[in-house]
Amino acid sequence: MSDSSFVLRGTLEGHNGWVTSLATCKEDETLLVSASRDKTLISWRLTGEQDQYGVPIRSFVGHNHIIENIQLTSTGGFVFSASWDKTARIWNVADGTVIRTLKGHTSDVLSVSYNEPTSHVVTASRDKTVKVWNVNGECISTLLGHNDWVTSVKAFTPAKTENHLAFSASSDKTAKLWDLKTSRCLADFKGHNGGINVVATSPDQTLIATGGKDGKLFIWNVKETEPSCSFTFDLNEEIFAVAFCPTKFCVAVSTASGIKIVDMESEKTVENLKPEFVGLTKAADPYAVSLNWSGESNSVLFAGYTDNVIRVWEMVTSL
Repeated sequence: MSDSSFVLRGTLEGHNGWVTSLATCKEDETLLVSASRDKTLISWRLTGEQDQYGVPIRSFVGHNHIIENIQLTSTGGFVFSASWDKTARIWNVADGTVIRTLKGHTSDVLSVSYNEPTSHVVTASRDKTVKVWNVNGECISTLLGHNDWVTSVKAFTPAKTENHLAFSASSDKTAKLWDLKTSRCLADFKGHNGGINVVATSPDQTLIATGGKDGKLFIWNVKETEPSCSFTFDLNEEIFAVAFCPTKFCVAVSTASGIKIVDMESEKTVENLKPEFVGLTKAADPYAVSLNWSGESNSVLFAGYTDNVIRVWEMVTSL
């Protein structure tokens, strides 16, 4: 990481509320989808140009409350959304239409994830449950065990395995690993001393990151027979978003004071990304509440901020 630095390449403006989630896909690196507290999603065509890094293609309208989380399929054909209106939705990216509405949670849906090998959709809610759905919108199972809001969930299949798993995190300060085939809880993860806000998976899906109100970043190894904690790092302030870099052994971690780039090899923060907010008169600067990297060919970090703007940071490697 010592040979890399970050440059602010541009912004994307179109939302009228906090940019709560960002989705990219491997097979189309010119596509970005964003979600917001303004109850909409926007799809963007990325140009990479300095004066206009991307242009909005379409606004997705249908949710009647804040959209908290989204995920794209690997081809970029469909996007999944989780909303405070107690539903999750499956959208056709090409025309912005709703394919399915997933109804069954009794409170706000805070997170949604899609496991492509099994075609399972997994959702997490303030009703303290995790639900597993098929793509037809039918609830297959409800996973019980958390005793507070389930804030984030990731469905995944670790590389070189046939284990179809889900990892959930909660305001109850714990995380759980679930077997999607049997709906059984495989392991409990304890270590945080505050509510967990976010879960992220590594590119090969063998590592899971959690971050939360206690300011601690945990990296868990879930490929082992007995899942374990392989890395901890204390940022000393609440963590709002985490994203693994696809090209370097590091993670981006968002806090109120900036986006920290944490190098897992040196166990140090090597960058703190914070733009200049010109002419801002608010008591506190805007901060990022969502993060996602571009595809594997280049290291571009998208960050969604509380001033409704998406900022684009590019990792530049010196020769």
